[in-house]
Amino acid sequence: METYARELLPELAARGDLQVTSFVNIVAAEHGGPWAQYGRQVVVPVDARRRIDWVRGEQQHLPRLARKAGVDLVHSLASTAPLRGGPVRVTTIHDLLYLKVPEAHFGLRALGMRMLVPAAARRSHRLIVDAESTRRDLVEHLGVHPGKIDAVPLAADPALPVPPTSERQLREQLGLSARPVALSVSAKRPHKNLARLLRALAAVCPDRRPTLVIPGYSTPHEQELWALASQLGVRGDLRMPGWISAEDLEGLYGLASLVVLPSLYEGFGLPVLEAMRRGLPVACSDRSSLPEVAGDAALTFDPEDERAITRAIERLLTDGDLIVRLRAAGPVQAARFSWRATANATVASYHRALEGRVL
Repeated sequence: METYARELLPELAARGDLQVTSFVNIVAAEHGGPWAQYGRQVVVPVDARRRIDWVRGEQQHLPRLARKAGVDLVHSLASTAPLRGGPVRVTTIHDLLYLKVPEAHFGLRALGMRMLVPAAARRSHRLIVDAESTRRDLVEHLGVHPGKIDAVPLAADPALPVPPTSERQLREQLGLSARPVALSVSAKRPHKNLARLLRALAAVCPDRRPTLVIPGYSTPHEQELWALASQLGVRGDLRMPGWISAEDLEGLYGLASLVVLPSLYEGFGLPVLEAMRRGLPVACSDRSSLPEVAGDAALTFDPEDERAITRAIERLLTDGDLIVRLRAAGPVQAARFSWRATANATVASYHRALEGRVL
């Protein structure tokens, strides 16, 4: 969602037909970012690292600050939204993960999402989703009228990435040998299906088994994954470095032989698009939004079938014709998505909301 905000904002501002105001919590304001570069910045007096403060800022402060700033429309970017206030309200709901895979959220966040997402769906004048699959979920599970929802795809990261960390440095840093690397950019959360990925990895012949690298933020689920890797005998084939720099991530994309994303549910699946843009062969789940993003430029599999995941990994290590085809098809598919197109479709949604503002 931070990527969404950082990439959408400059494209909206570049259009020239909007006055953009960013409502930013005190921590984000102190640490900088693009928020003040593309229009006005209004600081919301909360520390949004605390979930209760996030909700208080959105529900209590934002309506008042938006009225004071004189905005015509408030676009909430992270699946929840103020439930009252004068300006027209547009909300991007990225997924219904809290409902489809409830174990993916922990503690207070899970309770908050179960309350706030349906309320935002009811009280927003218009909704934006990242994929048609999420539009169907909103209609089926929350009873939203399909005419209230605009599907606006996201895009891969900018065409000019940061300079990558060298392969030699990364292999030394992460303790990688010269073996192939399978990359899975993923938070350690149950819906990412990493336990099945570990079982699939264990089924690959040790002589050609890649090292699996999973960068992404840590959660309580990570210890379960380490325990499973030990039980399966693949702990030495696994690296989970946590958050890494943009340079290190770019370096990992450069040295990886393949990318595998076995998620049970994704609102969009940016890592698939980012890998394809770089010409990497990708294997991914055939669930939710991922087929929309991947098209025919990735090898898809049933994420609940561990043998299917194993076969996909082995094919992307050994099937030369398939590897060549996917390396060529990936950048073509990724080029169909752009942040400029995302911004244009987003503004079209704003106009629909303004024209039909009565709830």
